[in-house]
Amino acid sequence: MVYINDDKVGLQILPLDGNPHNSMALVAHPGGVTNLAASFDGKYLFTAGGPDTSVHMWHININALEAQSKLGGEDLVPFYGLMEGGREGELFAELEDYFYYAQLRHQGINTMMKRQVDVKIALSEVPYVMRAMGFYPSEQEVEDMLNEVKFSRYVETGEDVTDIDLGAFIKLYINHRPAFGLSHEKIAWCFDVLSGFSSEESSIKRGKFLDLLQRKGEHMTEYELSEYLTTLLGYNDEGGSCEEHVFDPTEAGSIIVDNLPIDMSTKTFTDDLLGFGFYQQPDILDLEAVDT
Repeated sequence: MVYINDDKVGLQILPLDGNPHNSMALVAHPGGVTNLAASFDGKYLFTAGGPDTSVHMWHININALEAQSKLGGEDLVPFYGLMEGGREGELFAELEDYFYYAQLRHQGINTMMKRQVDVKIALSEVPYVMRAMGFYPSEQEVEDMLNEVKFSRYVETGEDVTDIDLGAFIKLYINHRPAFGLSHEKIAWCFDVLSGFSSEESSIKRGKFLDLLQRKGEHMTEYELSEYLTTLLGYNDEGGSCEEHVFDPTEAGSIIVDNLPIDMSTKTFTDDLLGFGFYQQPDILDLEAVDT
């Protein structure tokens, strides 16, 4: 497959599986690419620029891309390279632990029944493992990921996939996680937009903050909002347990009023509520205490 973006033209080996060695791109027109066309025999490609008013002719060398793909490794080898530390790194070990712990969670932590050890987990556990790894997908993103796996073999078998193995999960995680993660700057920008002004410490009134969570983006119901906030504040049993519990919303209102500040700042939201620690100051070395 041939593709173009803002200023590049590239080749991609199908299917799209996230393998970085199956794709290549190079700058075609620094001022931007406006269109492309291929020759009838698929050997040449023509790209049209914008401000440079030029047309470039490219010779397509599929063999070079196929050689790159082979040299990149087979199966999961290319995807290990996209994880911090690779196959022997801490990230992979952590993912492996969460993956197999999800089996225990699905079967019930306190069950007395014989454990069924397997190399797969149920699709219902995928969102929990993703979040444990620091990737917080929206409900729409969760649905897209689950559908991607669920219907991956429907054409061949006519049946839905109900579980996923570690290799397929690694590919799913690599392909869907954000490229740059969640940053303090992005959250601060969101608070600036929602509060209507920009400052070093933008804040939103508690009432407006709760109202936005229920009306904007992916709407939360009052029940969901109460459950999530009381859990984050440490008043819901599920906050200290891996098991799901039945939530009692009767006292949620008073808990939120007593523990959530009237002015919700970026620091309060990220550090106190979510526990990200963006504003925590690093330990400063006491130079006077160092024996030189």
